[in-house]
Amino acid sequence: MAENTGRRKSSQSPATLEELMGNKPPQALDVEEAVLGAMLLDPSSVDQGMEELSAGCFHDPRNRMIYEAMAELVNEHVSIDYITVSEKLRAKGSLEEIGGAVTLASMSQNVGAAAHLEYYLKILKQKMIQRDLIRASYDIIGESFKDATNVDDLINMAQTKVYDAIKTNEKHDVRDIGSIINSVMDNLQALQGITGPSGVPSGYPSIDRITQGWQNSDLIILAARPSVGKTAFALNIARNAAVDHNMPVAVFSLEMSADQLGKRLITTESGLSGEKIKGGVKLENYEWEQLEYKLKALSKAPLYIDDTPGIPVMEFRTKAKRLVKQKGVRLIVVDYLQLMQGPAELRGLREQEVAAISRTLKATAKDLNIPIIALSQLSRNAVQRTGGAGKPQLSDLRESGSIEQDADMVIFIHRPDFVGLSENPEDKEKAYICIAKHRNGEVCDIEMKYKAAQVRFVEPDQSLDIQAARPVESAMNYDFPSQGGEPF
Repeated sequence: MAENTGRRKSSQSPATLEELMGNKPPQALDVEEAVLGAMLLDPSSVDQGMEELSAGCFHDPRNRMIYEAMAELVNEHVSIDYITVSEKLRAKGSLEEIGGAVTLASMSQNVGAAAHLEYYLKILKQKMIQRDLIRASYDIIGESFKDATNVDDLINMAQTKVYDAIKTNEKHDVRDIGSIINSVMDNLQALQGITGPSGVPSGYPSIDRITQGWQNSDLIILAARPSVGKTAFALNIARNAAVDHNMPVAVFSLEMSADQLGKRLITTESGLSGEKIKGGVKLENYEWEQLEYKLKALSKAPLYIDDTPGIPVMEFRTKAKRLVKQKGVRLIVVDYLQLMQGPAELRGLREQEVAAISRTLKATAKDLNIPIIALSQLSRNAVQRTGGAGKPQLSDLRESGSIEQDADMVIFIHRPDFVGLSENPEDKEKAYICIAKHRNGEVCDIEMKYKAAQVRFVEPDQSLDIQAARPVESAMNYDFPSQGGEPF
């Protein structure tokens, strides 16, 4: 059985923990020897040890060398026993360093260790986490004392080191098919009493018929060229879930400020023109009344906005966990993926950095069991292409093929008039939501209309002008002129 490559090996820097601390770090040398002794005697203990541990779990360098020799033998499909491990250490020139064959012989005499192996493994993992947290703390303290240290980089480094130290303790057990089927059947039974989408509703029936709502643990990539309407569509989705269905939604806006997003939401909700919301055109008295009435539901909606520019991906993960735990967030929107900061060690390696960001977004969606919608830019190929009616393709996703690979769903926004494919005035509002990848469903193009004045996407048969005519709750008993907007 090969060593689990998904587990982290404890990083070793030139300074030992003894040198850093001046005293003995957390360790359990007798437990280390007991585990190695059990692995020398019992083949099942070898499998369990290789699955649960890494070399960093052993604080004593001699014990670490013995474990590494065992791991090499496992990868070479050689059985583990006193003789094979001795020969491997001798071939590596390490046998004398660990105290000779007599050390292995004394370990193999520990015949009682196998019965308590699971408990011993837990102790070793806990001691490693304690040591790694200590080392991470010293690294953070050292960097914090440097005047030249960038605070944003320091925060990102601190979060990454602490997360790396504790993630070893996360364990996902293998599940048998019977328990999986029971879980699926229970979920299916629960869905029988639900009318409408099983996931977070988008607010667009034509989309929800295909997706059944945004599904938990899915990473949805929403991509388009600049100014096509990515942010507008994402805000429409966030607004529909938070206002119409009272589902908590978090929006991480890396490009626009919270006030700018607020103005867009107010424009969409009120039906007033964007120029009036920006202050370029003065509001009439009745429009103030209309504004106050239309914003009642929006102002009370569970919609949370974080406008940290260039947020490091680990800081995003931390904030997302807190929002889910404290606010019960059911959907997260990231605007947009390419503006996030990846791991510091990958800065300058743009493709690898974007790949690390997309992997972290997918892992976060899976860990928190919520859908994440991440906006993404498209390359210029999307507007230079003449074939295929100018529609974007998966190969147009910018900077990394891993975005397509990690995504459960990829959605493009295509507006023919925007790319100069239509001169018909009637097509000016026409837009298509193109589902180009759908891991658990069909791919298709869904026709929509984009109302630029209200910064809103609507179904083809939906008319904002008709919906806008509604009296406000005041002594002024009259209908407002048609301004657009959707009543609550």
